[in-house]
Amino acid sequence: MTDLLLIALFAGLGATGAGLLGWVAVRLLRRRSMALSLFCVAAVTVLAVTSGTVAVAQAMFLSGHDLGVVMTVLGMASVVSLLTAALLGRQVVAGSRALTAAARTVGSDTGFTAPEHPLGLELAQLSAELAATSARLAESRARAQALDASRRELIAWISHDLRTPLAGLRAMAEALEDGVAERPEHYLRRIRAEVERLTGMVDDLFELSRIQAGALSLSLSRVSVYDLVDDALAGAHPLARQRGVRLEGRQVAAEPVEVDSREITRVLGNLLVNAIRSTPEDGVVAVSARREVDEVVLSVTDGCGGIPEQDLSRVFETGWRGSTARTPRRDPGEGGDSGAGLGLAIVRGIVEAHAGRARVHNVTGGCCFEIALPAAPA
Repeated sequence: MTDLLLIALFAGLGATGAGLLGWVAVRLLRRRSMALSLFCVAAVTVLAVTSGTVAVAQAMFLSGHDLGVVMTVLGMASVVSLLTAALLGRQVVAGSRALTAAARTVGSDTGFTAPEHPLGLELAQLSAELAATSARLAESRARAQALDASRRELIAWISHDLRTPLAGLRAMAEALEDGVAERPEHYLRRIRAEVERLTGMVDDLFELSRIQAGALSLSLSRVSVYDLVDDALAGAHPLARQRGVRLEGRQVAAEPVEVDSREITRVLGNLLVNAIRSTPEDGVVAVSARREVDEVVLSVTDGCGGIPEQDLSRVFETGWRGSTARTPRRDPGEGGDSGAGLGLAIVRGIVEAHAGRARVHNVTGGCCFEIALPAAPA
């Protein structure tokens, strides 16, 4: 037992010396190539085994022949170990370089191109994460490009919509100033109507900017969708009567939801105004509400004749106004949104702020807008 302890002591002393040298080498090489670090680890291992063996051999007073045999065996094992470490390091470096080259394709137009060189488990996992990151970047870039295009289109439309009423206001003001207006009170009513329209446009732009900036503050309360629909129908009734359109509340279930009543009433109001404006005289605009699993779905159906299939995916985009048949010219002083193509974008923003969804599909003779809101817990 004493001999074994002595052997362990001498072997430990020899290996400790090699280990200290190895620690210094690893510290010095921590910013260098991984292949060099792996080779250094293998070299330290070989040196520790060799030094421990030599220390034990000297303590045991081995003969020269026996010591030579031991050293020969250690030498051959060391060569094989160092060659294996060098090959492994070369393989790791090759995989790392291939992954580095592939990483340059992250976020490119063609997307991430995974390296063809076989990778170890860790590098393969890193490659998969880079591919996922590249996909997310491509999706974000596509959204940003779509939003930028939508904003440019909106600015162009807003500029046009501002130019027309401002030109009219200027002409009417000049007529009143020059005293050539035969019916000044008519001009004043027109000026007031155009000012209200411009005010509505500014309000819609402000509301949309709050929604897109995530600054929309909601005051949630438990309310029945029956009351929401009733309030929205009451607000839209004067416009429907003026247009000769009949409003109907069909199968409105008294399901509870936790929403901001003011904002959801605005959503329903926007949908009703658009539906009334798009429905011909003597047409019908119907509102309904139903429960679907854990959602309450409110729908507004009009008689607009339908929306082209290629436009269905763009209906809730900022600035979308569809065909001239879908969006007839507003009469001065008419209620509803500003007519700048912001109403449906505001609808989607408010509904999504309530963790809901807005969608649209064509039905016979028109289209149906639906908003799905989470049902209130029992």
